[in-house]
Amino acid sequence: MKSVGVVVEYNPFHNGHLYHAKQSKSQSNADVVIAVMSGHFLQRGEPSLVDKWHRTKMALQNGIDIVIELPYVFSTGHASHFAQGAIMLLNAIGCETFTFGSEEGTIEPFLNTYYLIKEHEKEYNSLIKQFVTTGISYPQSLYMAYEQLRQNVSKKTIDLSQPNNILGYHYIEAAKRFNLSIEPSTIQRIQAGYHDEINVNSSIASATGIRKAIFEEQLLQNVKKYVPTETYSELKNWKNQYDRFIQWESLWPYLRFAILRNTPEQLSQFADVSEGIEHALIKAAKKSDSFVDFMNHIKSKRYTWTRLQRMLTHIYTGITKKQLHQYSEPTYIRLLGMTTAGQAYLSEKKKQFTLPLISRVASVKDPLLALDIRATEMYALGVELTSKEKIARDYQTPPIRL
Repeated sequence: MKSVGVVVEYNPFHNGHLYHAKQSKSQSNADVVIAVMSGHFLQRGEPSLVDKWHRTKMALQNGIDIVIELPYVFSTGHASHFAQGAIMLLNAIGCETFTFGSEEGTIEPFLNTYYLIKEHEKEYNSLIKQFVTTGISYPQSLYMAYEQLRQNVSKKTIDLSQPNNILGYHYIEAAKRFNLSIEPSTIQRIQAGYHDEINVNSSIASATGIRKAIFEEQLLQNVKKYVPTETYSELKNWKNQYDRFIQWESLWPYLRFAILRNTPEQLSQFADVSEGIEHALIKAAKKSDSFVDFMNHIKSKRYTWTRLQRMLTHIYTGITKKQLHQYSEPTYIRLLGMTTAGQAYLSEKKKQFTLPLISRVASVKDPLLALDIRATEMYALGVELTSKEKIARDYQTPPIRL
């Protein structure tokens, strides 16, 4: 059996994701589509709208055959680390190819960009340092260094100001740098950009736009046309059971406590906390009654919203610099769910996998997995704070079978 891999968050699974899954299978002529999906905390430093089990069901009901979890240390990492963990896992589970949605739509400019940066690596890194010293953010420094590098290049390269192009570049960089056998391909994003708000004249919207509509009006009906029927059902089930969808505002009482119970010295030990910002975090937490109010007190030109949220994710989950940065590669494949076709693929191929396949966590002692379990426990604590309803835990939940 032949497999194609996709890197996803499905927060939530929408019609654009359905299009991507179908196109991935069709273009690669694969028997199964394998999704490596972030768990409860995501790349932009946010808790997921609903838990990973509901998101797994959404995927399995809409063209994905196997869902595996991207470990916390990669799912909450910077783009390069996120991509590295994801592509290594897809390679380990036997995917011949991986596909990603992009604003560019063709693979050649991505490859040209990779070879351009690789060939001029010293100059590129020097330019980044120059821009950082002017006080602008690191992501903006990367972009400006790249733009200067490609000024006189004849071959077509990609626009690295676009979010999906950035991730796509890092996926290819990971595959090339670690000499993996998995091959890249890309699919043109259609109708909605990464940050676009909902367009009433389209049936495709970005996950960002869908979440914004849900949180602003708390009316699921407003997003019904933008998601598959099964996604809508899972979202309704969640709302009925847990009363609200999860965002930082839901977790604010615990996050505030996590900040204020630590001294500045203790806060500085958590991952991504740097440059003395721990003092500002404590000061803002003391006078903020909401997450948005807190963020407005601490955001600045130097600290992007995403960078701050990642930092706060690690404070909330209690994960230190040492814990986060000691892992450069995944150590296992965590199975969250599978279809009948997915199960057949696993039965046929599992002896060829280059990492152990985990279906139940109770029998496994792995420090990387322990961080995932802790993240789930902290996510569940926040859900139960507002709903008083128990949420599925890693030890209790076997892979979903459809």
